[in-house]
Amino acid sequence: MAIAKDFTRGSIPKRLLLLALPFMATNALQVLYSTVDMIIVGKFVGTPGLSAVSQSSLILNFVTMVCLGFSNAGQVLISQALGAGKRRELNSVIGTLFDLILLLGAVFTVLVLCLRDPILTLLKVPPESYAMAKDYLTVCGAGLLFTAGYNMVSAALRGMGDARRPFLFIGIATAVNIVLDLLFTGLLDWGVAGAAYATIIGQAVSFFYSLYYLYRKREAFGFDFKKESFRMNARYTKMMLSLGTPMAIQSGCINLSMLFVNALVNDVGVVASAAFGVGVRIDDIFNKVAQGLQFAAMPMISQNIAAKEQTRAKQVVYHTWLLSAIFTVFIIFVYLFFGKELFTLFSDDVLVHEMSDTFISAILWMFPALAVMRGSNAFIQGIGNAKLGMVLSLLDGVVLRVGLSWLFGIAFSWGFYGFVLGYGLAAFGCAVPGAIYFLAGRWRRRITIADQM
Repeated sequence: MAIAKDFTRGSIPKRLLLLALPFMATNALQVLYSTVDMIIVGKFVGTPGLSAVSQSSLILNFVTMVCLGFSNAGQVLISQALGAGKRRELNSVIGTLFDLILLLGAVFTVLVLCLRDPILTLLKVPPESYAMAKDYLTVCGAGLLFTAGYNMVSAALRGMGDARRPFLFIGIATAVNIVLDLLFTGLLDWGVAGAAYATIIGQAVSFFYSLYYLYRKREAFGFDFKKESFRMNARYTKMMLSLGTPMAIQSGCINLSMLFVNALVNDVGVVASAAFGVGVRIDDIFNKVAQGLQFAAMPMISQNIAAKEQTRAKQVVYHTWLLSAIFTVFIIFVYLFFGKELFTLFSDDVLVHEMSDTFISAILWMFPALAVMRGSNAFIQGIGNAKLGMVLSLLDGVVLRVGLSWLFGIAFSWGFYGFVLGYGLAAFGCAVPGAIYFLAGRWRRRITIADQM
C-alpha cells in the first residue's frame, strides 16, 4: 500500500477533516509528551522544579522549531513533487532532507551543551530553579539528535499526506515517557533530571523505531535506504536551504520572542515564572491540536498548486478557516469555564492558581488571530513563499511580541497581565497581513517549486 496520497481530487472538506483528525491527535500526543514532565515535576518537585522545566523547554523548543523550519521545507518539496507527478525525484529529496536535519541536530547539540550557562543566565532563571534547569537542559540537549530525527521523519510523511504513522511514532514515545517519568521522578526521586532522561529515552525509542518501520516499508515510502541515497543532492540542498532558512528564521523568531517575554516574567518572581510556564503549556496544548488543521491543509495546498488547481487550493483555505473557527470557539469555552482547573493539574501551589485568572483573561485575545493563521499560514507555506512567512513572523515575534509585552508590562506598568496580553495580541501581526495576501490573489503569478525540480 502506497504511503503517498493524492489530494488533487475528491471532496475537500471530507479529505481535509479525515487528514486533520489524526494530525490533531498526533499533535495532542506530542504536547502530552512534554506536558507529562511538567505535571509530574510539579507534583513531586514543586514550584521551583516546574519553573526549571518550563525555562529549559523554551530553549529546547527554540532549537526544535529551527530544525522544524528546514523539515517543513523538505515537506513542501515532497508535496509539490507528488502534485506535479515527479515521483522519481522523491528518493533524492528524502535522502537530502535526512542528511540536512541530522547534521543540524548534531550542530545544535554541541551549541546547547556549550552555551547552556550563559543562556540560562540571560533568561534570568530564578535562583531556586537554576541548577534543576541546567540538569534538564543538559540531558535533553544531549538528545537533540533524536528530537530532530523524529520531526524529520514526520515532516516527510506529512509531505506525502500520511497522518497515521506519525501518530504511531509519537504514541510510542509518549507511552515510554509517561512510564519512565513516574519511575525516575516519582519512584526513584531523581527530580527534574529524571524527567529529562524519560523525555530523551522516549524520543530515542520513537526515532529508531520509525527508521526501522520505514526501512521495512521502504517501497511504499519512496526511499530505498541505500548508502548512496543518503548523499546530499546539491540542487535539492540549495532548494531546502533557500526555502528552509526563512522558515527556520520564522520559527526561531516566535520562540526567541517567547524567551524575551519569559525573561520579563522571571523578574516578577518564581511564582509568576511557574504560572507563565504552566499557562504557555496549556496554551500550547490547544494550539498544537488546532495546528493539525494547518498540517493537513499544507500538503493539500502544495499538491493542488503544483497541479495548477488554484481554485481547489483556495477552497482548502476556506474550509480550514471554517474548521479553525469552530475549534477556536471550543477552546475559548474551555478556558472560560475550566481554566483554573487546568492549572491545578500542574501545580498544588495556591499562588500559582491565583495567577491563572490573570493569564487567562489576557491570553484569550490571541485566539481569533490563531484561527485565521491556520488557513493563511498553511497557504503561505504550502505555495513555498517562505520569505513572506519570515517577514510576517519577524513582525509577530520581534516587533509586536517583544514590543507590546514591554509596552503593556513595563511602560504601562501592567506587570504580569501586560506581558501576557502583549504576547497574545502579537499574533494579529501575522494573521491580518497573511489573510490579505491570500485574498488579494497576487500569489497566482508565482512560479511553483515543482516547476524548478
